[in-house]
Amino acid sequence: MAARRRRNAGPSAAGTPGEGAVLPADLELQDLYGAFAAHGLDDEDLDDAAVLVPPVRLPAETELAALAKAVPMFDWALRLARWAAPHRAVDEFGDLTAPDRLPAARLLGLAPEEGDGPEEAVVEAMRAWSLACDLDLVEIGTTAAGEHVAVPGPDLEPAEEGDPETVLELWLTAAGIVRELAVEADSQELEREDDGDAEAEEDEEGLGEVEDARDEAAELLDEALQVLYETTAFAEPGTETVPLGVLAALLVVPEGEEPSDELLGDITDVMVALDPMLADLSELGLLDYRPIDPELFDEEEGEEPTGAGPDGEPAELDEAESARFGLVRLTPLGQYGIRQWLLEDGYDAPLVGDLAGGDAAELLRGVSEAANVLPEEELKVWLEGREPVEAARELLEAARGNDAYAPMRRMLCHSALTLLGAPAEPAVREVLGDPELGGGAASWLVALGAADVPAPDRATALWAVVDAFAAQLLDTGGDPDQLRELVAELPVTKDPAEYLGELWRVDHPYTADVLEAVGEMHPDRAVAKEARKAAFKARSKG
Repeated sequence: MAARRRRNAGPSAAGTPGEGAVLPADLELQDLYGAFAAHGLDDEDLDDAAVLVPPVRLPAETELAALAKAVPMFDWALRLARWAAPHRAVDEFGDLTAPDRLPAARLLGLAPEEGDGPEEAVVEAMRAWSLACDLDLVEIGTTAAGEHVAVPGPDLEPAEEGDPETVLELWLTAAGIVRELAVEADSQELEREDDGDAEAEEDEEGLGEVEDARDEAAELLDEALQVLYETTAFAEPGTETVPLGVLAALLVVPEGEEPSDELLGDITDVMVALDPMLADLSELGLLDYRPIDPELFDEEEGEEPTGAGPDGEPAELDEAESARFGLVRLTPLGQYGIRQWLLEDGYDAPLVGDLAGGDAAELLRGVSEAANVLPEEELKVWLEGREPVEAARELLEAARGNDAYAPMRRMLCHSALTLLGAPAEPAVREVLGDPELGGGAASWLVALGAADVPAPDRATALWAVVDAFAAQLLDTGGDPDQLRELVAELPVTKDPAEYLGELWRVDHPYTADVLEAVGEMHPDRAVAKEARKAAFKARSKG
């Protein structure tokens, strides 16, 4: 599947003093990771840009397999495959023979035990049988007498026993089949139009239009699934459900723009196109989906199915009314499936906790250097079950250093200590006299409300200011808006020359970079001018 791409134009800064490298994090979580790993790309470079997707947290494979087996359509396929033992007659196409179709529906509980069953029940049973055949849960062969028969396949028994690898492989194959069929169904309208004209069937241009329609439907569905994947990764538990109109707007409206009347029409078109495809995917458990209420399209002309009021502005809807426009939630199985498709296509799609399996040094280094990571989630996973004081000591030791990523490591260490809270205090007090860690340790203890925290000496305090600003510079990837806020909050005294005259003398690898950022972005011209002068002196002293 094709991952979405959005521009994230973050300016570069020195990765190490004196070198023109991209900073470690020129990506923003609030942009849903629809961003580029490389910065400063021209439009012709878009195809070569790396697309990043956020880490997700998945249940264990045993739990995922149990969820897959509980999906009705998948369960029906397993049951029909077992029902075929030791063998069952089929027609030349591998379909159930007429006498077996109603019994199959009864087996699945779709038709009553006595009398005729509804046609819909037989159709559903036939669909489940077709899925069993597609998954090779049953294999079709011909006897010596020329009879066509179906027998259970080799994967049936381990699937019935719940072997996670077998179940998930079968389910993923089934999900891929349904995904393809959903796209095919969405492009059927154009094919039906062509079928009415014999000449159109032979017209290559007409066939090309059908193929284009199929490709467009596939691209739309892939983009919708990608958005759901990204949105779910950042959603708080219990808030993963997305209104279909919101999903369509994310696909249609350019980032940072308000929807125009024309775009509102496009949103409606996308909602209508996605509705049947998402409904199909929900049958395999990828989604929990409440489709668009069909009665919306039977209401009086002039009423927009996007929930627009008579003045053209979005109407205020209560929860029940809003749900009529469609609701969709990506399930854990859906996250698993989309992640597997992304991995198959060569994308990096990490799991939460991938960086939390080693010691503190590996944790801080990995989170600092990774572009697509949720830092707090990785820290939480690493801290689970660890003794607070020992964990804090290990983190503080790993935070030392003057390499390019050291400020980020110290910022992450500070975040981890905050997650630990008061139990980490003894370890933090042990480093109050450390020239690299003392300033941050003092500020952490003060924020905790600890008493009798000695103020760090002037040199340590200034070093901590540069280090904290450098960490933010690295973390934001040079984002101008965020940096302006940081610059404005710097404790510059009434005499900028005096304060910045102290700051440029700080022996820190990022001193000049910090001062240059202050010089470019400080709202006070006098401070900005002094900062540029101080940055020049800092560069010159090296």
